[in-house]
Amino acid sequence: MKLPADGSERRAEDRLTVLGELRPEIMVFQPISIREISRRGVQVETRVPLHVDSLHELRLTLGGQTVVVKGRVTHCGISHVDQEQVVYAAWLELVEPPSHADAAISAYLSDVRDERTPLKPSD
Repeated sequence: MKLPADGSERRAEDRLTVLGELRPEIMVFQPISIREISRRGVQVETRVPLHVDSLHELRLTLGGQTVVVKGRVTHCGISHVDQEQVVYAAWLELVEPPSHADAAISAYLSDVRDERTPLKPSD
């Protein structure tokens, strides 16, 4: 590596060359579509495949409440292919959701079911 013309080193810390293998992971925010949801998990569609057994944080906006839950990928496969892209379907099992997140998901499911249930005419 070349030093600046004045010979000074600008690094605040020394760097170490990695000998061998160092396997980091990186979090990348990727938009997904949720196709199904239950208190135990979600089915999502995404443009990138998700590795089985990988753990992901999901930020869910349910009605007026936003919660963050962890999900473990239990299955991932190609959902469909069109001319421009491949779409993957993945199933994520929720891992120990906090009680407030579980309550928010339950309330959301109940609200959606109520909206979808037609009102019975009164006798």
